[in-house]
Amino acid sequence: MAGFNIFILCAALATIAQGSNCPSGPAEVDTFSGGFDYTYDWPIHYQPLDTQRQSLCQAYMDVSSSEDNRDQKVVMMLHGKNFCSQTWNATAKVMLDQGYRVILPDQIGFCKSDKPDHYQFSLHHLALNTKTILDNLGIKRLTLIGHSMGGMLSARFALMYPEMVDRLVMVDPIGLEDWKAKGVPYLPVDDIYRQEVASNYTSVSSYENATYYVNHWEPEYDVWVKMLLKVYDGPLGKAYAYNQALVTDMVYTQPIVYELRLLGDIPNSLLIVGDKDNTAIGKQWSPPDVQALLGHYDVLGPEAAKTIGSNCTLIHYPDLGHAPQISAPEIFHKNLTDWLNRTD
Repeated sequence: MAGFNIFILCAALATIAQGSNCPSGPAEVDTFSGGFDYTYDWPIHYQPLDTQRQSLCQAYMDVSSSEDNRDQKVVMMLHGKNFCSQTWNATAKVMLDQGYRVILPDQIGFCKSDKPDHYQFSLHHLALNTKTILDNLGIKRLTLIGHSMGGMLSARFALMYPEMVDRLVMVDPIGLEDWKAKGVPYLPVDDIYRQEVASNYTSVSSYENATYYVNHWEPEYDVWVKMLLKVYDGPLGKAYAYNQALVTDMVYTQPIVYELRLLGDIPNSLLIVGDKDNTAIGKQWSPPDVQALLGHYDVLGPEAAKTIGSNCTLIHYPDLGHAPQISAPEIFHKNLTDWLNRTD
C-alpha cells in the first residue's frame, strides 16, 4: 500500500510539473512555442488545460487597442485546418481599428499549441478548450468568426454555448455536406498520417492554389505555405502530422450540415463563401463519380443559409475560392465590417 501511495504521489507531481511548462504570462519571444519557430504579430499567451488525462498548453493572442479592455466589444477568430491563428492577422488589424478586443487561439494540435501523442479530437472538445480561454479571461459575450474547419468549430461553439455568442460569422466553413454519405470511402488514420507526414511545398501550394485561390496564385500567398511547412518540418513535425490525421478523421465524421437549422436561434449570423471553393474532405481519395458530387460551394452556400433561416445573411463571391479573406481582403473586410456595424 505504501508503494502504491508513493506511485500516486510521483504521478501527481509529474502532472503538476508538466502543467507548469505553460508560460504564466505573455512573451514577445516565447520559450514554449509548441515546436513552431514562427513569429506572430502579437505576444503569445498560454492557457493550461487538464484534458484527457494530460496537462496541455493552448496558445492564443489577446490583442486590444485600449489599455482598459474591460468594456470593449470582443471578437474571437478561429483558424482552419491548414492555418494558424496568425493567418487572421490582417482581419485582426481591421477589427482592432473597429474598436474590438481580438482573441486568436491556436487549437490543440496546431501551430504554437501542444501537439499531444494521443488525443481524441472532436469539435465538442475543441469548443470546450476554447471556452476555457474565454472563461479565464472573464469574457461572457462575443462575436465569433471562423474559417474552414474554424467555421465548423464556430458553429459547434455557438450550439454548445449560445448564451455567449452575439453574432456568428462562418467563412467557407467545411461540413456543409456529409462526405461519407455522398460516397467518400473511409481512410484509416494511419493512411492519412502517411499523406500528412509527406507534405512539402509542392503538395501544399498545389492544393491551396486549386482550392483557395482558384488557380490565381500571387507571390504573397507563399508566406502561408511556408508558415505551414515550418510546423511540418519542425522538431514536432511528426506529432503535428499525426494530430492533423486525427483532425481529418474528426472533420470527416462530424459534419455540421444536419444541425444548421439549430443555428437559426443565434440572433445574427453571416455566411461568407467563395462560389469557386471546392473543398471536400476525402475528395482526393474518392472515385471520379464521387468527386463530381463534392465541394460545390455555389450550391452549398445558399442551401446552408436557407436552412439556418431568416437570421442568416449570405455573402458570396462568384470568382473566389476557399480563402476570400486572403485573396480579396479589401472587399471581404468591407463586407464584414458593414455587416457588423449594421448588427451592432
